[in-house]
Amino acid sequence: MEKLNRKTAKGASLYPERIIQFGEGNFLRAFVDWIIWNMNKKADFNSSVVVVQPIDKGMIDMLNAQDDLYHVNLQGLDKGKTVNSLDLIDVISRALNPYTQFEEFLKLAENPEMRFVISNTTEAGITFDSECKLEDKPAKSYPGKLTQLLYHRFKTFNGDKTKGLIVFPCELIFLNGHKLKETIYQYIDLWNLGAEFKTWFEEACGVYATLVDRIVPGFPRKEIDAIKEKLQFDDNLVVQAEIFHLWVIEAPKSVEKEFPADKAGLNVLFVDSEAPYHERKVTLLNGPHTVLSPVAYLSGLNIVREACQHEVIGKYVNKVMNDELMETLNLPKDELKQFAHDVLERFNNPFVEHAVTSIMLNSFPKFETRDLPGLKTYLERKGELPKGLVLGLAGIITYYKGGKRADGAEITPNDDPKIMDLLTSLWKSGSTRKVAEGVLGAEFIWNENLNNISGLTDLVVSYLDSIQAKGMLETVKSIL
Repeated sequence: MEKLNRKTAKGASLYPERIIQFGEGNFLRAFVDWIIWNMNKKADFNSSVVVVQPIDKGMIDMLNAQDDLYHVNLQGLDKGKTVNSLDLIDVISRALNPYTQFEEFLKLAENPEMRFVISNTTEAGITFDSECKLEDKPAKSYPGKLTQLLYHRFKTFNGDKTKGLIVFPCELIFLNGHKLKETIYQYIDLWNLGAEFKTWFEEACGVYATLVDRIVPGFPRKEIDAIKEKLQFDDNLVVQAEIFHLWVIEAPKSVEKEFPADKAGLNVLFVDSEAPYHERKVTLLNGPHTVLSPVAYLSGLNIVREACQHEVIGKYVNKVMNDELMETLNLPKDELKQFAHDVLERFNNPFVEHAVTSIMLNSFPKFETRDLPGLKTYLERKGELPKGLVLGLAGIITYYKGGKRADGAEITPNDDPKIMDLLTSLWKSGSTRKVAEGVLGAEFIWNENLNNISGLTDLVVSYLDSIQAKGMLETVKSIL
């Protein structure tokens, strides 16, 4: 079996570097880079991607070891037909770590052909950190790094308006582009970068809100040996994804002309407003995902599909999706039912082994953006709390206690150290009320005190007590 690199992979092409991508994870590689690969093949887009590792620890060394080549394994049902394809993705030219290659990182701004910036730095990535300085090598936050890059480009080309960049953030927060733009303005002010640069940024660059949708289970641990055998390559970065994909970009027609995804037959929509698409997707796909994960995991289930097909947890997923979250949306009922039906079909994809623990990363920020708005709207409309969503929150809090599951599996939560420290100290108190009050009162997570939501603290406490006493599965039965 051969090592995968540009010498051994005969079909790999190299294109001019025109895109900077912050993030090297499974999602970007199976979604954005796969889309660019299709555009190169079918629409003569002729662009390659330079990956920038957004945090100091990442996997760019693994990427570079394979000359930045890897395969995407798409699996699922396409118009009733089973698809299980393997494609060599050759769009990444190289990958940089700005923490050890800062000068190299800044040089990206000097390339006159550079045109796009794409990112996925998780929900927590688009934040303003006032500790960041222009002199940092690099700034800690993603928007800080991007501002450094844009400022260097502005200076390199003496404010030439034809050298602006088009930015597509893919972080799963509503109006991610607006939030990123605001944060860049904060750095321009903090670092006193001047009115000229601000005007250049405003007039020459475009930061556009986007919505991304594709389930990406990631590395196929179970099937990797069979896949390598089939490929006859030692590819350690194979990424599995479902066939469905949707990218909604809130940008003008001129941007669509420069990014000709439609010519490649892709499901990339340029729209005036991404709001209705966003609300539907975040509420009915990501919302159930976020709460089914801890509930399923603590009930002894490891895979999303298993959860949906389980006689108890399947009913729970249905309750959260159809009886609770769907009730909070304002789109036509028929359209919502069809979308929910499609989502359940995707959750039940026979190929996809979507580990619930992979969805659990950064669970609290995810709950805040994906489920909390629905919880509040439901309470407002129905006069009572949505039991399924609140149980999901209690599940997250219990998962973050760590320890062992009933079957002996080790529970290893992963999140912002500040959140981890808070949960560890709260659970040490031995009081579920202290735990609930402490988590709900953590304004650095929620930007408010959730103890003020009528009845929420008591309901969370009762579910935490029930999970401790009877286990998750019996607790779920009690609310169905």
